[in-house]
Amino acid sequence: MPYFNTLADQFLNYLLVEKGLSGKTLAAYGNDLSRYFDYLRSKGVERVSADDLPLIADHMAELAKTHLTARSRARHLVALRGFYRFLVREEILSEDPARRVDLPRIGMKLPEILSVGEVERLLTAPDTTRPSGARNAAMLELLYAAGLRVSELVNLKRHDVNLEVCCLKVKGKGAVERLVPIGLHAREKLIFYLETARPLLLKGCDSPVLFVARAGKPMTRQGFWKILKQYADRSGIRKRITPHSFRHAFASHLLENGADLRSIQMMLGHADISSTQIYTHVARKRLQEIHEKYHPRG
Repeated sequence: MPYFNTLADQFLNYLLVEKGLSGKTLAAYGNDLSRYFDYLRSKGVERVSADDLPLIADHMAELAKTHLTARSRARHLVALRGFYRFLVREEILSEDPARRVDLPRIGMKLPEILSVGEVERLLTAPDTTRPSGARNAAMLELLYAAGLRVSELVNLKRHDVNLEVCCLKVKGKGAVERLVPIGLHAREKLIFYLETARPLLLKGCDSPVLFVARAGKPMTRQGFWKILKQYADRSGIRKRITPHSFRHAFASHLLENGADLRSIQMMLGHADISSTQIYTHVARKRLQEIHEKYHPRG
């Protein structure tokens, strides 16, 4: 196997086994490395070294000329930094040249947050007289109540729910588990779904998955996204809505009502609080908008 491919395989296997990264993330890292290796070959470079700083910097400059966004270039450099750190860790290189390359500056992109009223309209949109509607209502309520990622939602198992103490055991990124409270509204929707709708959807089948589609098959991320879009259209909400919109709303509404940032970080499962701090900017932006709209001198 060629030299570069061997190193890439070793690095990606390390990310899978040691870091527990998802298949999607691994594919993105693999694509970034392939692009970098193509660049090295174009320069006649056959091996990586601790003196690769000029090559990395030149490669990043060439990426900028292709009109790749700063965010995409930053992700690309993160992949290269991780790769070179791995080579040092494995004692393939004595020094990491990528650590001296600065990340491209990225302007903060604030998420568009659903208002409490818009969330309420979506939560009441499903027809709970139908089994699928009762399931969808429980999924929407849980998504908002616990601030889940959609992948976390569809991968929940029946035994992950503790209705007695109103909490969930959630397996997040890197297979890290966390406990998240869900509240009484979500508890009621879940009980109704489990007692009335889930047995009908299972049709005699058995499944450990909490939310099931036809004949006990797990609900997919794509399937749930389509359902959510339909409810958004029926509710007359013109904002771009994804399952992640509920996660943003969860964090933003908690912060606006006085929750501390560290608690929100724990419930969201963010490894770094800097990922959670974006919601302080969202809250500040909303306060500015309110002031401009309602203050006599705004």
